[in-house]
Amino acid sequence: MNRVLFLFFLAFYSFPLFSQTELLTFFERSEGKRTPRYQETIEFCHRLADSSPLVSYTSFGISPQGRDLPLLIVDKDGLTDPTTIRSAGRILLLVQACIHPGESEGKDAGLMLIRDLVTKGAGHRAQGAGRRAQGSENDIEDYGSRFAGLIDHVSILFIPIFNVDGHERFGPYNRINQNGPEEMGWRVTATNLNLNRDFLKADAPEMRAWLKMYNQWNPDFFIDIHTTDGADYQYVLTYMMETLGQMDKGLTSWCDGLFLPEWTSGMETAGYPVFPYVQFRRWHDPKSGLERDVAPPMLSQGYVALRNRPGLLVETHMLKPYKQRVEASYQCLVTTLEILNRQFPEIKKLNQQADALVQTPAFRAQPFPLQFRLSDADSIMVGFRGVMYDTIRSELTGGLWFKYSSIPETFTVPLFSTCVPSETIMLPEAYVVPVEWQDVISILRLHGISMKEVVHDTTILVTSYKFNAPKWRSNPYEGRLPLSHIEFNSFSEEKVFPAGSMIAETSQPTARVIAQLLEPKGDGSLLSWGFFNPIFEQKEYFEFYVMEPMAKQMLEEDPELRAAFEEAKAADSNFIKNQWQVLNWFLERTPYRDTKRMVYPVGRIEGR
Repeated sequence: MNRVLFLFFLAFYSFPLFSQTELLTFFERSEGKRTPRYQETIEFCHRLADSSPLVSYTSFGISPQGRDLPLLIVDKDGLTDPTTIRSAGRILLLVQACIHPGESEGKDAGLMLIRDLVTKGAGHRAQGAGRRAQGSENDIEDYGSRFAGLIDHVSILFIPIFNVDGHERFGPYNRINQNGPEEMGWRVTATNLNLNRDFLKADAPEMRAWLKMYNQWNPDFFIDIHTTDGADYQYVLTYMMETLGQMDKGLTSWCDGLFLPEWTSGMETAGYPVFPYVQFRRWHDPKSGLERDVAPPMLSQGYVALRNRPGLLVETHMLKPYKQRVEASYQCLVTTLEILNRQFPEIKKLNQQADALVQTPAFRAQPFPLQFRLSDADSIMVGFRGVMYDTIRSELTGGLWFKYSSIPETFTVPLFSTCVPSETIMLPEAYVVPVEWQDVISILRLHGISMKEVVHDTTILVTSYKFNAPKWRSNPYEGRLPLSHIEFNSFSEEKVFPAGSMIAETSQPTARVIAQLLEPKGDGSLLSWGFFNPIFEQKEYFEFYVMEPMAKQMLEEDPELRAAFEEAKAADSNFIKNQWQVLNWFLERTPYRDTKRMVYPVGRIEGR
């Protein structure tokens, strides 16, 4: 096919095979007041895919209630394979909506944008190319020009609804703080899990499917669109991005020095001034000052930072009209695509450098931050576009609450955003997980972590951890009973690891994820979530008539033991009042003790 015919073919098929009315979204047909249900969303996704060869529809998994997890792929050549797309020189943008289905702006904005990209933008590009191919140098009409270059160097993966089961718990009373839409989905999954707390532990089947999809595509940039709760202020849209220490330094510099300045400027020019996600030092009180801190990796933008990728989490303001929030989300996507299409070579280079750096000995030679704390010693003054408000003493509860007006007011307040590591570790050469901990091994695989199998029973010199005085939360959190406090001592031992045990070397792109999962004090470690809770349980016991004479004999024969016993009594006045506790203290100092109890089964293979 010659060039002119091909361009006219592209122009023809880039326009919808449906009428313009059929390609209006449910949101648009409702004049910005409503958002579609799951089935209506899927049907519209299919119409988009049928309307243009640039759009493909697929599913990346099945929910517990049997619904497809939808994924739209948008590529200027209609490519649907990540390797082929990268070979064509493009980068991949993953946009995610409705991880909290009551927060549906991203779904409606993304569907409109894809429609506009493949109708206005692609048609404009093809018409202009066709005219130039015929020798015409006349200017092309401006219609659709803003969309024409948005997928030149960027291919889009769009998840319109991530939490599909929670989405169908649909109703008007799911978001008490929110101004529209008229009905919306529920925050959590059918099993009451919050997917945006699940990126590390991956308990939910939906998250396990997402991780497999993420590993397959390994996107270059990520956007997650939410709606906030909290105070009232002028901004329609606020944001979070990991630039405070969790992410690779090169990517952090690019986000802080180029992306965010250009993006905030572009949003301001478009009529949507933005501000970092609003966290007041005192709940709801702007005058108390603002805080920004490092997101834990159980959250989406925190997780992709561990994967050496920039992630932009967007929070539209719940009190603004729904239509305005969707329009702001739409502009957010357009502005991001404009920057990514200009910056795609730099993004590719920085992502590759970040992946390469974490595989080097130099990376392991520096302390790795597992957790951060916000410093109170350093702040800057910023202008915050709020609204006037009154502080009222409640006649009902006696507490204070804030009554916001509609009168704009800019506050000059301190912003605290200096984060310092509160827990660090020197990374080992590898971690080794015993074969019997298959749930843990399966989680590592889900995160795309490469592992080597121990073929025969093998003795390995490792550093092990022995815990003392663990404490748990008093209530379950996200379906588990996490640890609230852990302390341990480390020791070296030669330990036999059975065949089938898995060795995860830290010289791989997922090194940051490995550390947070397997180091006990990792922010969201598998140990902290309770994956290893059985190691804390005592499984063998004693009869008093056996231990009483044995304990007496031990005291008579060992003066040092007697001194330690006196110290234990002095340290805790209740200790001596509990007969079982006293005798168990002696059991732990006999050869009958359980030598594996309180010992972390995962070993560290230190560097040579």
